[in-house]
Amino acid sequence: MLVCGSVFFIEQTLKIDDPVGATSVHGTCGAWGVLALGLFADGTYGDGFNGVEGTVRGLFYGGASQFVAQIIGTLTCFIFIFSISWAFFKVLHALMNMRVSPEVELEGLDVPEMGIHGYPEIQGPSSIIHGLPGGGGVPAGVHAMAPQRSS
Repeated sequence: MLVCGSVFFIEQTLKIDDPVGATSVHGTCGAWGVLALGLFADGTYGDGFNGVEGTVRGLFYGGASQFVAQIIGTLTCFIFIFSISWAFFKVLHALMNMRVSPEVELEGLDVPEMGIHGYPEIQGPSSIIHGLPGGGGVPAGVHAMAPQRSS
């Protein structure tokens, strides 16, 4: 549920293109994993770990300071990763264009980037008739990305 909600929020509300949901899977769920410790740690573990005396207790077990520490850690990670990524992609974009032409973007990057169709069974006009089980194929209104190869 967290991944699905995050994907919709990132794409529809923030208007950020993340076609594989990597931000939701790694960022949102990673942040939740860190914050969950600050909420649900019950004091079973942590005594003496990293030289810190006492067990780790989350907010629901009387450890508000642990939850604050987890929030600081999550924000630090976000700020660091965002800053480094932003700088890296600015430099990369200055060195080389990272965008493909609008035509290639609409047709898809399978052939230009990989040299082969990722889903050949749904390519071309004949796939509409002989497409996937259950009448699948190229969705209505979508043109074929490339002509079928003759055998």
